[in-house]
Amino acid sequence: MGKIHLQDMEFYAYHGCFNEEAIVGNRFIVNLWLDTDMQRASQTDDLNDALNYQQAYFVVRDQMEIPSHLLEHVGNRILTALFEVFPQLSTATVTVAKLNPPIGGRMANVNVTLSRTRN
Repeated sequence: MGKIHLQDMEFYAYHGCFNEEAIVGNRFIVNLWLDTDMQRASQTDDLNDALNYQQAYFVVRDQMEIPSHLLEHVGNRILTALFEVFPQLSTATVTVAKLNPPIGGRMANVNVTLSRTRN
């Protein structure tokens, strides 16, 4: 087994409960950890034998483009889509962070982390 980490992917999106967030949007950072069997890819040096992390990025990007009220919902959609696209994925963890959230005080970000294991 091995772990792929897509680190600090940045997106501009429209997630949030306030009407202004749906209009103005905000910056988000997504981190993704993917556990997969890397035995074959490590021997063949063939992308077809690997979990293609460029495709994983596209999955995240596509889900970030769909507005949601809650970061939990965004994270759940990302995990669901990843498990649909990658049958070789065994465990995935995603953190979705909203930068400078509108909470009435100064804060770098608020984030949620969700994990899922294939049953």
